[in-house]
Amino acid sequence: MRNPLSEVVMNMQPSGIRKFFDIVSEMPDAISLGVGEPDFDTPWHIRDAGIYSLEKGRTFYTSNSGLKELRIEICNYLERRFNLKYEPLKQTLITVGGSEAIDLAIRAMVNPGDEVIIPMPSYVSYLPCVQLAYGKPVIIDLKEENQFRLTAKELEDAITEKTKILILPFPNNPTGAIMEKDDLEAIAKVCIEKDIIVVSDEIYSELTYKEDHVSIASIPGMIERTIVINGFSKAFAMTGWRLGYAAGPEEIIKQMTKIHQFAIMCAPTTAQYAAVEALKNGDEDVAEMRESYNQRRRFLLSTFKEMGIECFEPYGAFYMFPNIKKFGLTSEEFATQLLKAQKVAVVPGTAFGDCGEGFLRISYAYSLDNLKEAMGRIKLFIDSLN
Repeated sequence: MRNPLSEVVMNMQPSGIRKFFDIVSEMPDAISLGVGEPDFDTPWHIRDAGIYSLEKGRTFYTSNSGLKELRIEICNYLERRFNLKYEPLKQTLITVGGSEAIDLAIRAMVNPGDEVIIPMPSYVSYLPCVQLAYGKPVIIDLKEENQFRLTAKELEDAITEKTKILILPFPNNPTGAIMEKDDLEAIAKVCIEKDIIVVSDEIYSELTYKEDHVSIASIPGMIERTIVINGFSKAFAMTGWRLGYAAGPEEIIKQMTKIHQFAIMCAPTTAQYAAVEALKNGDEDVAEMRESYNQRRRFLLSTFKEMGIECFEPYGAFYMFPNIKKFGLTSEEFATQLLKAQKVAVVPGTAFGDCGEGFLRISYAYSLDNLKEAMGRIKLFIDSLN
């Protein structure tokens, strides 16, 4: 019998995030600081809108692109929050989470052999999505001394005649790094000069603690060459509703919609009605959750400093990326020994790219009580190493 499997899929590595949490699920009294999922319940008024849609029998397919009302509200939101103007029925697409939007954008634009630049450490889906589209991933290793920001020089050095797309993953998972307006203007200049299209993953755009998020699509000359990816999972605590969206040039959104049409049909109807309510009346909920995350962020920074662990200050998302090189263990070794000794699960930095070696991803999307208990256990582990 011939090999029934795709070589591309066989050569893909499984997610490095899940390994530890399969173990944690079977380990009593373990504390997980690894999953990027808000510990808040979806705000009640949003849940209520979903429930009401079911009570009214709204269990049908929506259009492939999504509910008209939701697409209008997305455009209102993007203009209100980030000064981005889109045509709701031509330049938006509702997807099953932000992850589907990323996959669609890449598949809609990449031809075999096209190069896609991926700054790393970054979200685990970018690399396999490029590989599945038969593109060539080109990795830029982000540096701690640059606060894990992408510089224009690093981008220029990575570009070749085959470069087509830059994935811009900010605010960043796993580092918590952000790009400020000056940073983005420098990147935009290179993209315009070299005719590069940007896929900007802005799923953490509402979770910034230094200043409001700036989208690269708002930089002059960029909205026509940028696909903005966003969603409801992180800002509105709606992970299980599985709802995201893309906004961008009509000709690209049209092709993304075609793939979505054949692969998915439409995003969940109940979730779409709930998302309309989230965008209309959810600003206060987002602000309250952001303030809570910021409190946890400050606690972790202070505690790492007391422990003598280096960690640059992250201003976005809900992750820390502490440097553990001084302990002489690899990221995998540190995480494994910590889990066995103190029952605390964190993610090795290498799960997000080879340049994550020597770092850990620690999520603070958990209660302050859980974080205090976990940090106490981490201190005991570090004391044992010393």
